[in-house]
Amino acid sequence: MKGWTGKVLRIDLSKKKYAVQEISYDLAKNYVGGRGFAIKILWDELKPGTDPLSPDNKLILASGPLNGITIPNAGKMVVAAKSPLTGGYGDGNIGTWTSIHMRKAGYDAIIIDGASDKPTYIYIEDEKVDFLDASEIWGLGTYETEKKLMEEHGKNVGTLLIGPAGENLIKYATIRSMEGRSGGRPGMGAVMGSKKLKAIVIRGTKEVSNIAEPEKVKEMTQQLYKEIQKAENYEVWMRQGTMLVHAWCQENSVLPTYNFREGVFEDADKINGDAMERVRVKLRGCPLCNMQCGHTVLELNGMESELDYENVGMLGSNIGLGDLTKVATLNRLADEYGIDTISLGSNIAFAMEASEKGLIDEKIEWGDFEKAKELTRQIVYKEGLGALLADGVKVASEKIGHDSKNWAMHVKGLEISAYDCHYAPAMALAYGTSPIGAHHKDAWVITWDVKTGRDKYVREKVEKVIEFQRIRGGLFESIVACRLPWIELGISLEWYPRFLTAVTGTSFTLDDMFTVADRIYSLIRAFWIREYGGNWGRHMDTPPARWFKEPLTKGPFAGKHLDPEGYEKLLSMYYEIRGWNEQGIPKRSTLEKLGLSDVAAELEKYVKLE
Repeated sequence: MKGWTGKVLRIDLSKKKYAVQEISYDLAKNYVGGRGFAIKILWDELKPGTDPLSPDNKLILASGPLNGITIPNAGKMVVAAKSPLTGGYGDGNIGTWTSIHMRKAGYDAIIIDGASDKPTYIYIEDEKVDFLDASEIWGLGTYETEKKLMEEHGKNVGTLLIGPAGENLIKYATIRSMEGRSGGRPGMGAVMGSKKLKAIVIRGTKEVSNIAEPEKVKEMTQQLYKEIQKAENYEVWMRQGTMLVHAWCQENSVLPTYNFREGVFEDADKINGDAMERVRVKLRGCPLCNMQCGHTVLELNGMESELDYENVGMLGSNIGLGDLTKVATLNRLADEYGIDTISLGSNIAFAMEASEKGLIDEKIEWGDFEKAKELTRQIVYKEGLGALLADGVKVASEKIGHDSKNWAMHVKGLEISAYDCHYAPAMALAYGTSPIGAHHKDAWVITWDVKTGRDKYVREKVEKVIEFQRIRGGLFESIVACRLPWIELGISLEWYPRFLTAVTGTSFTLDDMFTVADRIYSLIRAFWIREYGGNWGRHMDTPPARWFKEPLTKGPFAGKHLDPEGYEKLLSMYYEIRGWNEQGIPKRSTLEKLGLSDVAAELEKYVKLE
């Protein structure tokens, strides 16, 4: 088998044992890597109904066949588990040297079972695994933890680690790496914390040499690096990165403001890409990237804070904060704690609105930086109001009641990332049908949606959402590589099946990759349904009531809101194209067509298949 190492490392934290297992060529070809490997392992091995924070949950680290080679933007990996936040499938894509070192150590994936009885970290060097005492770094923030690990093991390693949020089982704690990289919004950091696993350090000393056509891969790599730098939008991208979209969002009334109540913010120009560019001090990126997107500014204490659009949108306008330095301070604090900035911004905004409506005793006004900073600390340590918000806005709304479920901004329990969809039906559908809950990474169709006609609830929009899911959530999440060269610079998608073919010696076309994507999406959907059983229904794929019931009151599209009947029409078309029934359950014929007959037999135990 070319391209893949063909090996998975299994680690049992309870028994402090490890073993290497081979994977089949059929599995590699049908699922490719990354998210594909993760969901296949979880479906096959995780007992339905497993408590996500129990030792029985499995933490999966999965790479793809392009990782560990100098291919542009392939310094990525997927971290996955059953989500503590949503109760369904959860994963994250993180840029990290760990991906490269894992492949150089000889593994396509690592499966971590069990739980340690005391704080531990794992050190992996090729075939050797050590279980080391983490008591001295337990409780430390992510920056100090990574510094100490590199002092101990050198800088030529890959690290994945958690901060106090993960240790304290905050359900939207993330996994961190390389100071600025973060992944696993649905609580992957909490899964590590539940296993008393502070960090994973990997050193791979071998080269990834099992490549079908090494010279061709080398030649293509050089060509693609040059093509990226020659792209039309490269210069402006290097100036602002994802912050480019901030001004566009304000102009088009999709900037999340006051807990997604509005789409425009009165102080937007103080926290947009131009404002960031004026104070930027450094540019960071993932390994093997020559279009870095980590724009770093100094926060109030003079420390570096790496900004992108999502954290500025959610910790800025969404909580009514129009001061970039203060936004950067909250962002740095979240990174130090190891907590997701998107969910954090949503939970702070939820608290501000609950306070405004008199549903909680605490007084926290829109834009109150000091209260937001203190609330962040309280969430991480489950103190005061923070204890209410530690499990996310869905649970918080269930606890305080009244009409708060209408403005608890989540889908399937995962807080919505930074695009308001009062007047963006395709993006609303993308959030509704994302396989991990409301996240933009699987189908970022907002700009296309706006250009196509925002009043339209037509099949073309559904087809575009599925097309983007196949590309972003299927192809890029399985190979595993960054989607930004394609979506931001217009780099042709054809590069990726060509790379995959040259690396593995197995012929892959874009259509082949889309079939792999459909297989992954249907298997993830089956996982959710198996966990939720009779509680599953199309309501699981529906965004919050706010977007349907509360029109925008400000900006050029005041009075606009999502049309409930129009959305239901889009959702039915989505199910039809996917080959799922009207409740979003894959049909038997669809599963069989995708080579998932065994999944159909298992799923029949929980729901009736058509």
